[in-house]
Amino acid sequence: MRAESYGARLLTAADRLLYSAVRHGEAQLSRPPSRGVRGFGVPCERARKAIGSEMALYWQVALRGFRRYATYRAATFAGVFTNTIFGFLRAYVMIALYAGRGSIGGFDLRDTLTYTFVTQGMLMVVYIWNWWEIALTIRSGDIVTDFARPLNYQLYWLAQDVGRATYHAIFRGIPPFVIGAVVFSLRLPAHPWTWLFFLLSMYLAVAVSFAFRFMLNLSAFWLFDYRGIGSIAAAVWTFLSGFAVPIALFPGTLQTVARALPFAAFVNTPVEIFLEKQQGWALLGALAYQLGWALALLAAGRLALSAAERKVVVQGG
Repeated sequence: MRAESYGARLLTAADRLLYSAVRHGEAQLSRPPSRGVRGFGVPCERARKAIGSEMALYWQVALRGFRRYATYRAATFAGVFTNTIFGFLRAYVMIALYAGRGSIGGFDLRDTLTYTFVTQGMLMVVYIWNWWEIALTIRSGDIVTDFARPLNYQLYWLAQDVGRATYHAIFRGIPPFVIGAVVFSLRLPAHPWTWLFFLLSMYLAVAVSFAFRFMLNLSAFWLFDYRGIGSIAAAVWTFLSGFAVPIALFPGTLQTVARALPFAAFVNTPVEIFLEKQQGWALLGALAYQLGWALALLAAGRLALSAAERKVVVQGG
């Protein structure tokens, strides 16, 4: 209980910075629209300004999500060191696995080593373990204040998560890969546009991952021990996302099932795009697969949020 209370206090302190963007957005949205000449263009201008203000709001939230994690430089350095060490451990396991083998499931040793270090770099980008920020606000009661704000609660947290993911991609994703490339002969994309598709796929992976984490955190409305179901979920998607082992190395039926589930969109799909295993229509299909799951799971999260809002009881005036 003390650990959760302390975590909630830290979260509240950090959100003072994050919600400054919300206050700025509220002020922008509350301003009266400028009038056109004899009314011409007024509705369009009003809508344009409202949309622009809302976009500016979530942009500022994303920036503060980036800056929030940028303050913890020691934690970033420790995370890079840990991710790199585990990357080397996984790499040598794969080297032993490929001893006497040329290729497994269409992946040679160089592909697998590249896969290993890209996934180590993406570990904190998709944040598949121990993200409980919303659950802590539910336990502390701060979520009541969040619900009272005139913004989209789900989009607010998504924007913040995009900012966080961008920071982790740059400062915790690139260094382990660069170190791995110095020691091993890792594969880089042969075509420049692959980098753009990989970047798009990575942000879609963040959206799918966030949608799962969002619903998992909302379970704190109904479950006292929400961390228990979180541990089970983390074990499932660590395996089925392809983080531990590339899905291409799975046996036939299991591989088919894993590729159909949304967990592969976390890790496996972006890395296969990076390795250029998906080309042409298959590449577009892989991106559509991620986008479809992101939209479906965000919609499911919205329904869960609506059900959670009905459980909130505020006492006092």
